[in-house]
Amino acid sequence: MDGNKAWAREVQADETGLFQELSKGQHPDLLWIGCSDSRVPANQITGTRPGDVFVHRNVANLCVHSDMNMLSVLDFAVNILKVKHVIVAGHYNCGGITAAMGKKQYGLLDNWLRHLKDVYRTHAAELNAIEDVEKREDRFVELNVVEQVSNLCKTTIIQNAWRERDDLAVHGMIIQLETGKLIDLNVTATKASNGLQAFDTFE
Repeated sequence: MDGNKAWAREVQADETGLFQELSKGQHPDLLWIGCSDSRVPANQITGTRPGDVFVHRNVANLCVHSDMNMLSVLDFAVNILKVKHVIVAGHYNCGGITAAMGKKQYGLLDNWLRHLKDVYRTHAAELNAIEDVEKREDRFVELNVVEQVSNLCKTTIIQNAWRERDDLAVHGMIIQLETGKLIDLNVTATKASNGLQAFDTFE
C-alpha cells in the first residue's frame, strides 16, 4: 500500500497527459509472453511505459495449445488490440527449467513441467551431449523458447492473422539476468518469412 501511495503521487503529478490517455483505453504494439519469475518484469526490461506492452506470464513462458488463459490473451492481443509483435521471453537461471531437468516431484506443478520435459525429450540428443550442467540448462532455456515460438505460430490465432495481415511477427528472446540484456534468438516468424507455409497445419 505504501508503494501504491508513492506510485499514485507520481501519476497525479504527471503533466504529460499519459495517464489521462491510458484511462481511456490501451493501444500496445507488443504482446510479451514471459516467465512468472519475479526478476523479469516486462516493462522494466524493455524500457517501456505503462500502456506499451500487453503481458501474459506463466512458469517457464510456455505456450500450450490447451491453455485457454494464454490463448485468450493471445486472441485479445492479436485480434482486438492488433499488436504487431509477439515476444516469447525466456530467461537464464529459470527455476521451471531447472525443475524440469530433475526427477523431484513438486505436486500440481509437475503437470505443468510435463510440457517442459517433452521439450527436453525432443532435444535430448543435443542436450545430453552438453557435459556442463549449467551450459546444458542455458541451452534448454533457449530451445524451450524456440519450441514455444513454434507452438504460437501453429495456433489458429496466428495462422488466421497472417492470412489477413502482413504486419505481425513472432519473436523468441532470452533475458540475461546478471546484465539485464535481452538476447534475440533470431527465430522471428512472419508471413513474409513463410511463417504461414512453414507452420500451417490446417490445410
